[in-house]
Amino acid sequence: MNKTSLKSYAIITLACVLYALSFDWFYAPNAFTVGGFTGIAQIINFFVPALSVGLLIIALNLPLYILGLKRFGFRFLFKSLYAMALSSVLIDVLAALHTFSPLEPLLACLYGGVLMGLATGILFREEATTGGTELASWLVKEKVEHISIGKICLALDLTVIVIYAAVFRSLLNALYGGVALYVTTTVLDLVVYGGNTGKLAYIISAREEEITQELLRREMGVTKLSAVGAYTNTERPILLVAVRRREIVATKRLVKELDPDAFFILCEAQEVLGEGFGEYKPNGLT
Repeated sequence: MNKTSLKSYAIITLACVLYALSFDWFYAPNAFTVGGFTGIAQIINFFVPALSVGLLIIALNLPLYILGLKRFGFRFLFKSLYAMALSSVLIDVLAALHTFSPLEPLLACLYGGVLMGLATGILFREEATTGGTELASWLVKEKVEHISIGKICLALDLTVIVIYAAVFRSLLNALYGGVALYVTTTVLDLVVYGGNTGKLAYIISAREEEITQELLRREMGVTKLSAVGAYTNTERPILLVAVRRREIVATKRLVKELDPDAFFILCEAQEVLGEGFGEYKPNGLT
């Protein structure tokens, strides 16, 4: 195993520790559900206490990993099996070593959601998963690429939360679990896509050449799109610019100073890849 692989597995191990800690510290004591297969394991454990949550997670996930083998290959499967098995074992080990007391519910769902999202996001960046809805979301993303992984996880996990609420007849805890889940998916997307997110700016101006040259001097990429004004029937280029979040205010100010009458349209770009932004990985999972 080379240094890169060792580093990757070290990061995965740390993420598994965070995952287990967030579950045992914030979720389990407050009777919140994580959703997914972990949530299903919580339900089964309630009726059959002899079966630990960690053991049930492993048993429920194995069929899904077998389905994922063909699509993702052995390297992905091995990493994820390691992450799933380690996080599941750690959940049981931490629960045996220490019994965490319930916290104030709102704090528990907020901090638990952040820690769980951080752990899951780190695993995603290392092309691994604890299984359950994370693995299922990658399989679903193959068919609906325009939806982020976090949003797919949210939809799948919410389904389990609804079932959890029905089984335990605890709407309040299910609602808290929903808040924690939203925080988790938000943090997950931030960790996975955070470095590559930005805005897409469309600039329409009579002084487009001056604006272009100033943007280029700031080492920002500019693409000129051919367009015709419907009212004037005259050709006028539209400047297409990928803008980093930290550059948004400065870019707006620049356009306003050079042409107060310019149209400046700013759109959300979930992920920007290429020079100056993120790197495209054909075999990546995010």
